[in-house]
Amino acid sequence: MDEKDLEIEETSPGDEAVRKVKKKKKKVNAEKRGVCHVSRVPPRMDHVKLRQVLSQLGEIQRIYLVPEAAAAQMNRKRAGGFRGQAFSEGWVEFTKKSVAKRVANMLNGQQMGGRKRSSFYYDIWNVKYLSKIKWDDVTEEIAQRHAVREQKLALELSAAKRERDFYLTQVDKSRALSSIEERMKKKQKVQQESGVISDFPSDEFAPKVIRQFPQKKPVADQAGKIKPSLSKDILAGVFGGQ
Repeated sequence: MDEKDLEIEETSPGDEAVRKVKKKKKKVNAEKRGVCHVSRVPPRMDHVKLRQVLSQLGEIQRIYLVPEAAAAQMNRKRAGGFRGQAFSEGWVEFTKKSVAKRVANMLNGQQMGGRKRSSFYYDIWNVKYLSKIKWDDVTEEIAQRHAVREQKLALELSAAKRERDFYLTQVDKSRALSSIEERMKKKQKVQQESGVISDFPSDEFAPKVIRQFPQKKPVADQAGKIKPSLSKDILAGVFGGQ
């Protein structure tokens, strides 16, 4: 056996033990952390500003903000709103559950405040503590949303492609029919000039297709013919049975 193999065999059990200890420690630390959901992120606020504000209330581990949809961003820019990158929602992971709970209870429904010149001074906090939710659950949720969005986009592209192909097919058919009609007109003109009777029917004698669809009578016409009448029982009650 080679000396390198001996060194690997001697060091591998220790490395495995260290790896297990680190994994266990990481799992314990993850159990202590708490996650808050920010259901609305004001315009001009990004993860840097959000961390700067919330870090004053407790130690933050991670922050993730969901970028705004492309359609909503385009509509906002057309309306003359904020032209930068905006975010729709986000998650904040605190190092302690107690801090996450306290921050959510203290900020939810309150005015953001800060400097009056700030663009989100009058905005309201929408923060909720997610009980029994870990950061891994958040990442799975984000990945699932991304997969659903990609699938929906693929379906929309497929439907748009089918519509485009159908439109192009109809355009080609229309061009072919127009070309045939022009050739027939030219042939009729040549035959008329040469005095030959044409076998093709002219446009004015061509049969026209008229489609007829069964129509129901309007309810208003029938309602006008029906006169309202009172029941005999009602009349007997009014006039005392006479």
